[in-house]
Amino acid sequence: MKATITSIELKGPLKFFALSIQALKISRQLKSTNCQKFKKRGIWTKHYTMTLWRNETELKDFAHSGAHLEAMKISSKIAREIRTITIDTDSLPNWTEAKKLLKKGNVYKY
Repeated sequence: MKATITSIELKGPLKFFALSIQALKISRQLKSTNCQKFKKRGIWTKHYTMTLWRNETELKDFAHSGAHLEAMKISSKIAREIRTITIDTDSLPNWTEAKKLLKKGNVYKY
């Protein structure tokens, strides 16, 4: 199985509203997939998500379509930095471990 862990650091606290709109659309899209588990948390300008997928094909199909694809296209308008990592695992890690793993992930700065 594959897990993707993502963090997004917003450009400012007011960008939370734009993030929330995108997150709602992505959550709706996520419900129509074979995602095995989903976790999220965040406060102020730092937000995290984790998703667990049966395989990389399902993960990529989700990430490169619909609301998620549209959110990626506008991410530079609301994010200062996005970090992401995909790992092989049978379950989602706890938040402490997830944050450590993100230090090794891909970093996109805007």
